[in-house]
Amino acid sequence: MPESNTESPAESPLDGAREARFLSTLAGRRLVAIVRGRDAGAALRTVLTLVEEGVELVEVSLVTAGALEVLRRARAALGEAAELGAGTVLSAADADAAAETGASYLVTPAVSASVARGRSLGLPVLAGAFTPTEVVAALGAGAAAVKLFPASLGGERYLRALRDPFPEVAFVPVGGVDAAAAAGYLRAGAVAVGVGSPLVGDAADGGSLTELRARVRAFRDVL
Repeated sequence: MPESNTESPAESPLDGAREARFLSTLAGRRLVAIVRGRDAGAALRTVLTLVEEGVELVEVSLVTAGALEVLRRARAALGEAAELGAGTVLSAADADAAAETGASYLVTPAVSASVARGRSLGLPVLAGAFTPTEVVAALGAGAAAVKLFPASLGGERYLRALRDPFPEVAFVPVGGVDAAAAAGYLRAGAVAVGVGSPLVGDAADGGSLTELRARVRAFRDVL
């Protein structure tokens, strides 16, 4: 059999301080903005605008047009001013490509080889999971936090139920999270929320950045 290219969390080079810093930013800022779009230039402008408005955790989904170049150019423009992550990271190859752009964390929709690979690259991973079994698998693969996805299927009650057996897990609900839902998830014990279209709207497709700024301020008031 071919030798596996993944390693256990105990053998991982991910620095404990780096992971702690990521988790601290999650807990302190409470919002991950998710950028997906059909226009690479608009997606880049969206990322930069979000950071200008004080959003310190921005995820660029790899389904975005020119996503890797958007990440690379955003990192060059921002330096270390923000936690800039790659989302929809499905494979070890995706994790490698994202790391090369300067992404500082990875987000996955499910537990896959990308979780362990990201950790082996020294990057914290926000790993997608929904059931208790998947939560355990995500933690076993080395996830720093768990992206509860799709959160809208269970809502606040489901998050509260999950937190009973997993009180120390940093849960980040994603999927159908508007401002009102965000407030509810945080009351239910989420460390942060991940928000896509209710926050970003059509900005990454070329829509108004002025309206984007207004939505960011509205979410910040709630959070």
